[in-house]
Parts: sequence; structure tokens; C-alpha cells
Amino acid sequence: MDEVTRRGVLAGAALLGGAAAGVAAQTMAAPAALALPGTGGRTTPATGPVTVGPGDPRYRSLTRRGCNARFVGRPDYVRVVGSTEQAVSAVQQAVREGRRIAVRSGGHCFENFVDDPSVRVVVDVSPMSAVHYDARRGAFAVEPGASLGEVYRRLFLGWGVTVPAGATAEVGVGGHVLGGGYGVLSRRHGLSVDYLHAVEVVVVDASGRAASVVATREPSDPNHELWWAHTGGGGGNFGVVTRYWFRDPEARGSDPARLLPKAPESVTTFHASWSWNDLDRRSFTRLVRNHGSWYEQHSAADSPYAGLFSVLMLNSRKSGTITLIGQLDSTGPGAQRLMDDYVAAVGRGVGVRPARGHESRPWLQAAAQVQETAPAPFKAKAAYLRKRFTDRQIAVVHDHLSSKAGGDSNGTLWLVSYGGKVNTVPPGATAVAQRDSILKAIYATDWEDPRADSGPHLAWVRDFYRSVYSDSGGVPVPGAGSGGSFINYPDTDLADAVLNTSGCPWHTLYYQDNYPRLQRAKARWDPRNEFRHALSVSPTT
Repeated sequence: MDEVTRRGVLAGAALLGGAAAGVAAQTMAAPAALALPGTGGRTTPATGPVTVGPGDPRYRSLTRRGCNARFVGRPDYVRVVGSTEQAVSAVQQAVREGRRIAVRSGGHCFENFVDDPSVRVVVDVSPMSAVHYDARRGAFAVEPGASLGEVYRRLFLGWGVTVPAGATAEVGVGGHVLGGGYGVLSRRHGLSVDYLHAVEVVVVDASGRAASVVATREPSDPNHELWWAHTGGGGGNFGVVTRYWFRDPEARGSDPARLLPKAPESVTTFHASWSWNDLDRRSFTRLVRNHGSWYEQHSAADSPYAGLFSVLMLNSRKSGTITLIGQLDSTGPGAQRLMDDYVAAVGRGVGVRPARGHESRPWLQAAAQVQETAPAPFKAKAAYLRKRFTDRQIAVVHDHLSSKAGGDSNGTLWLVSYGGKVNTVPPGATAVAQRDSILKAIYATDWEDPRADSGPHLAWVRDFYRSVYSDSGGVPVPGAGSGGSFINYPDTDLADAVLNTSGCPWHTLYYQDNYPRLQRAKARWDPRNEFRHALSVSPTT
């Protein structure tokens, strides 16, 4: 794999791990909490509580942990907590002091929901990283500071199972799950929230009293709506998550090895690259059209390609290449043929043979490998695709990526595989309403120096996005071809009437018909609106 391709793959993986507001990803190593037998899932705190203010040498490290270097927070203090009880105490103190709260377990939020100037207290839950089987609940307990890589490692080594989740090992469970949680196994097994059995949340009632609440998927549970709100309602909306429990709702019995999907024994990762120098408008159009048409035809849950995950990275001309990366289960026979047929279908009629490569690796090695990169300033925007791009949209993509403005930037558009088992769940069963899409689109640009003028970069990606969706007011309004946007790739532009002229409000783009139900949950569990940000759910009025 050449260096350009390698950097693109790493950048793509990092973006695929995005988390929404509040509890986000773990990018710093945190001490593991040790599960104690007979405690019903309670753990011995690994550290905390610790209060770190601006005069403390740890303050800079704790306030510059976000993946987006555009934003740096300056809270009055950071409270590092290692248990649910400590989180309750931290929230209670902030409420008593009248200080606005945000939550972080690492920092993969794309916007400044945590690093906002109005946030005065950051509750850091990164030390809460336990992963264990809770026999009392008959489910796997995972704390929000655990990275996806550690979750994969512990579940696999202990029981040979996994949760379908993100493609980036260093992302934390916290915010990733709150926005839905998807990744390389989602076409085969669904979203992370499709396996969410229960959640523990620190909430604040109307009197200002903080307390922890456990909510389950059981319809008879009086706290059931709080569980539902955490199946895709986004982070920073309802409280501080201190524990998740995962179990397949179709599983029976008490054998932990049968309560979550089996992880593959091995996977084949592959890439194919086309040089921009070999592509003209016609061949570019054919390539993108092929890719979208293929997913229109192969996104059913029973497709032989349900185990295939891929990203078509439509990089700007400056990068030199357009790259297709992917992964599929290679445990059984036929993986090589499926991979070859897929790459051939994407490249058919393009007139250029791509440079290709692939390798087979044990699943854990592929899933848990950490590829950390230094944070850079960036802007990302997203959309769901129910159908492939129209030829008009493909022409817009070509022009923006190949023009001087786009060609000189680090701009890119990634088309990420979706559908499969994800689309077998009704849109109201969880807070994730997008259950009929085939692809996710991620528009992004980054730049090296956080002090540099961000204006040209932001203008480019905003114009790119607006032009692709010019037929629907500059945003992906849910309809025949688009399915709105993804809350784990939050974009405050969607709430800007200048940039969103569709008449479709931002919350419909993210939550569609599920938003009123989320508002009712907000009014019940956060009536004082203590947990809020630029795109937070508002209580019902």
C-alpha cells in the first residue's frame, strides 16, 4: 500500500469512529477498572474523583483531548471520575454551582459540544473502562471509557463474541453507542444499539437532584423510554452514561458465549486505487455510478455480500488517487471470489485498471489495532443515501474534487457501506430512524495549522455539500434518494437557516419522526435542560 493510500485509509478510519456530543472516544490510555464478583456489575474505581483546574499541570492534557483541533475548551475545572457514585457527585456539584456541564471520555466529537466556551465543567469518565459479563443481568456490562478495541479484545478473548461497532479501535464506547454505533460488522449483524439491553445514566430531576438510573429494553420497565432515548438519541442530551449492558434480544439461556454475535475467525482487508491522472469526467462518473448501483442491488440482509464493508474514498485531485478500501469475513470459502467480483463491478467500464492489494488477518488483529493520528482541525458533514447519487450529483462531486479550489485542498467525500441487517429493524424500534439506507456519505476537509484561516476550507466543504443537495435546499432532506444525516457526525450548519434553506429542521434530518418521542424523554429525564449543546434535544414545550 502506497503512503498516500495508507494515510487515506487511516484518515477514513478515524472519521468512521466519530462520536456525538458528551461521552465520546478514548484517545488516552485509561486505567482499567476491575470487576468484583458478586457486586452486581459494580466496580472498584480505578481512579478519582480528581478535580483539575487551570493551574494544574494536568489541565492542558485534559482539555486538549478532542480529535478536532478546531476547538479547545477552557472549563473552570475538569472532574475525573472512576465510578457511577463519583459521577453523581460531580454532576450534583456542578448543578449546585450553576455551572454548565459536558461529558468526555476521550474526545471524538466533531463539533464543539464539549469544547464550547459556555461549558464550565467537564466530567471526564475515561477511567471507567471495565468490560465484563454481568450474570445478574445476563448481559455484558461495558463502561463508557472503554475503547472499542478493548471491548473487542475482552469480549473475544473471554467468550469469542463481539458487538457490531466502529472501525476505529481508539474510539470510546460512550458517545459511539449513543448515536447508534455502526461499523464493519453492521451489514451482517446490525447496529450496536440493536444489542443494547440496558443503560445506567446519571440524570438530574426538576428539583436539581442528581441520581443514577438503570433503564432496560423491557417494555414493562417504568424507565423504558430512557433506554429507548439512548438507542440513537445522541450524546449530551439526557445525562451521563456510566454503564451499558449488551445482549442479543433474540438470545436465550445464560451461556455468555451465546448472547452476542460470534466474531469472525479471520478477515480479508483489501484496497483498490485509481489514479486521478487516468480519470476524466466520464470514467469518474462511471466509477461512482457503479459503486452506488452495486449497493442498491446488494444491501439486503440475506445478500451473500452482507459480510462486506467498504469505503469509496473520493479524494480531491491533490491526493492523487481515488481509493476503495474494504473488509469481509474470510473464515469460510468464497471470500476471494466475493472480493474480486465486487472490485470488478465497481471498476467495470471505467477503462482503468486499479492498483490492488489485500491481506488476510486474524479478526482481533484487524479489529483492535490502534492507529492513532495527531488531531488536526477539520469540518465534516454527512448524509444517508437511500439510492445512489444521481448523475447530476456525481457531476457536482467531480467538479468540486477536481477544480482548483477542491484540487488544492484536502477535501474528500467518503461513501461508506450501510444497509443489510441494519435495515431489518423498524425505524421506531430504536431512536435510529434511518433503517432503509444503503450508504453513508461523509464530506470533509482538514488543514494542518489550527491557527490558519479556516474560512476557505469551511467555504469549500459547505459549498460542496450545498451543491450536491441543491435540489432540496442544500441538505439531504429525507425523500426518495436521501435519508437525512447522522447525529454521530454532528454538523451545526444544519441548524443555520442560511445554509439550510429546505424548510426541513435539523432535528428532522437527524431523527425524522422519532424526534417528538425524544423530546418527551428529555422533558421527563432532563427537565432543567442541564445537558445541552448546539444540536441537543429540546424538552417538549
